[in-house]
Amino acid sequence: MKIDRNADVISGSEDLELLYRFRNFPVFMGCTSAPQHEDVIADMSFWISPKSGMIQINPLLPLDVLYPEAHGAGMVGNLWAKHHQALAEFIDRFNPASVLEVGGGHGILATNYRKIKSIPWTILEPNPTPIPECKAEIIGGFFDENFQYPSKVDAIVHSHLFEHIYDPNLFIRNISEFLELGGKLIFSIPNMRIMLERKFTNCLNFEHTIYLSDTYAEHLLTRHGFRILEKKFYLNDHSIFYAAVRDNGVAATKLAPTLYEKNKSLYQNYVKFHEELVAKINVELKEKDDDIFLFGAHVQAQYLMGFGLNTSKIKAILDNDSKKHGKRLYGTDKLVSGPEVLKNRVNPIVIIRAGTFTSEIVSQIKIINPSTRFIL
Repeated sequence: MKIDRNADVISGSEDLELLYRFRNFPVFMGCTSAPQHEDVIADMSFWISPKSGMIQINPLLPLDVLYPEAHGAGMVGNLWAKHHQALAEFIDRFNPASVLEVGGGHGILATNYRKIKSIPWTILEPNPTPIPECKAEIIGGFFDENFQYPSKVDAIVHSHLFEHIYDPNLFIRNISEFLELGGKLIFSIPNMRIMLERKFTNCLNFEHTIYLSDTYAEHLLTRHGFRILEKKFYLNDHSIFYAAVRDNGVAATKLAPTLYEKNKSLYQNYVKFHEELVAKINVELKEKDDDIFLFGAHVQAQYLMGFGLNTSKIKAILDNDSKKHGKRLYGTDKLVSGPEVLKNRVNPIVIIRAGTFTSEIVSQIKIINPSTRFIL
């Protein structure tokens, strides 16, 4: 149940050095109704290449193990709604005549764009779960060298997909070969450099298997014949929007030789921060008998547990996604409830590590119960 990826995804060099290994980590970052004994766990090992400085997971999980069902990422919350709207407006600035969206099976981006302009829009997704409002054509499948489409497409779009790709070199090369000269590639990726610098707990995981900072994204684009038209930051710590055009005259940007030491130090500081944070939280919880909850039925909570969080006093995992309520966070024995369970409780405590979404969630919880205390 593993896929070896022993070579650096950027240079191809087989020079990987082990950075950190999580033992027995849950392979699925969602919720389940199945009994806990059916959960699959595996070691999650992070390596770094001295040649390129790329951080990556090795070995990988098979896709059918990693994505047994949807976990709702990118669908719930005001920040995500604003992201999809902002990306739709960004795409429109480059006036595509037709779009092939790779991934994005919920159809939210296509639906937002249709409110701006109606153009041919096709979604390619292996497991589509479109919202009722989505009017795009949907094709089941993966984008690879074998994909063919009968109509001309002048723009490929994807949102928070690139960081999930196991072979980013091959992925961008296939897009380059699919598009004609002058065709555009427009996409959004998480701002992983800022996420790692700010110690966001959800930065790298079994799904985000490469440290796709803007440095590496731009190197891959230019390496495969894409001239970058625009780079735009969505908020200062959430996403980066790119628009690029297929152009054979582009020279690949070079990677600085200092990336290895810089990224190694960055990841080691990330690990040290979380080890110290969890140790501090465990001491604090030991002295409390209040109603204690952990927010986020997702990888953030799994990560904290992976770093050794004592969950014996945690009553439940809180999450805004109603589809998760009543289910169990995969890899744990904790059931999931909505934040409404905090209502009328006296001084409940909520542990939360939600990165750029933290302030939005804290504000929401304070409305439900102003006496809530937070461990951030």
